Amino acid sequence: MSGGAVATQGSSSLDFQLANMDDNERKDLITPLCFVGRRHDQEKQLVEDMPPWRLKERMKTVSVALVLCLNVGVDPPDATKSSPCARLECWTDPFAATPARSLEVIGNNLQRQYERWQPRARYKAVLDPTVEEVRRVVNNMRRSAKDERVLFHYNGHGVPKPTRNGEVWVFNKAYTQYIPLSLYDLQSWTGSPACYVWECNAAGIVVEEFHRFQQVREDDRMKCSAMGMSMSAPVLVHNAIHLAACGAEEMLPVDKDMPADLFTACLTTPIKTSLRWWFYRGKTKMMVPGITPDMLDKLPGRIPDRRTPLGEMNWIFTAIADTIAWDILPIDMFQDLFRHDLLVASLFRNFLLAEVIMTSYGCTPISRPAM
Repeated sequence: MSGGAVATQGSSSLDFQLANMDDNERKDLITPLCFVGRRHDQEKQLVEDMPPWRLKERMKTVSVALVLCLNVGVDPPDATKSSPCARLECWTDPFAATPARSLEVIGNNLQRQYERWQPRARYKAVLDPTVEEVRRVVNNMRRSAKDERVLFHYNGHGVPKPTRNGEVWVFNKAYTQYIPLSLYDLQSWTGSPACYVWECNAAGIVVEEFHRFQQVREDDRMKCSAMGMSMSAPVLVHNAIHLAACGAEEMLPVDKDMPADLFTACLTTPIKTSLRWWFYRGKTKMMVPGITPDMLDKLPGRIPDRRTPLGEMNWIFTAIADTIAWDILPIDMFQDLFRHDLLVASLFRNFLLAEVIMTSYGCTPISRPAM
């Protein structure tokens, strides 16, 4: 018998069986025997409703201002330091060279630390600046960034803490006075979208006052709208991200075994910082015997190269941090913070580490949006 005849006979036999079955029997015959539970239909619907993992429209941080107010060798009047205390700024001892040279080295190191996470951005270090220098740099930064995000990093270790009038401090040209820099003005210069990193004592004050000024602008806009008036040039400040080192009533840690800019170290060099913190917290017994701090500081490899020890550890850290964020955040917020902008995603990933380390010293890091 030929193959065609066999196929025809088999088909006729199946048709005959179906013809002699009632509806329930035919349904049982054609129903698959696996993945038919109610939960499988629900899971399929959940997968279909879930937004995509990666966004089609993304944003970039294209300009970064690194504002360092250190005034090396001169402590601000409200500083309270123990002896010995933390000295390192961007993993550099500021007292190992002249103040001017040390400030330049620290600025270069901070730029390199940021470049690991966003090498294509334009960076500008503003060292011990005046108000006018900050205004000029930030205005130029916003003009060149257009509708993309800018980042403003402020280190205020060499100036008094922020004020409840909504001010942070910079210098006059002769470095003989501390000059207030209004956050209201800074909002106008920076515009939107923007990201701010606040490395200073009582950093939470900055976040609170920034929000207050934001509300003032919104109230003014609503009043003008109600009166039928239009504001000449409304300043958009709603899309602002903040990462602050500590709460409004807190001082930065001064552990001699850790860097003075510990919050910045967590955000920009998370592997090196976490290993050092783990070592000095007495966890050496959980490491390979014979490990020293110098070995941890000289961990070989490059962040982007997974074939190296440093690269592999960063891949593991990234996977863990992203999983935590995916688990605790609403999907929309996760995608905005962790999938929208390469630099912002790295900073928020590393902020999870900062929460652990800074909290161990009695500080409460702040993020807006809140994690």
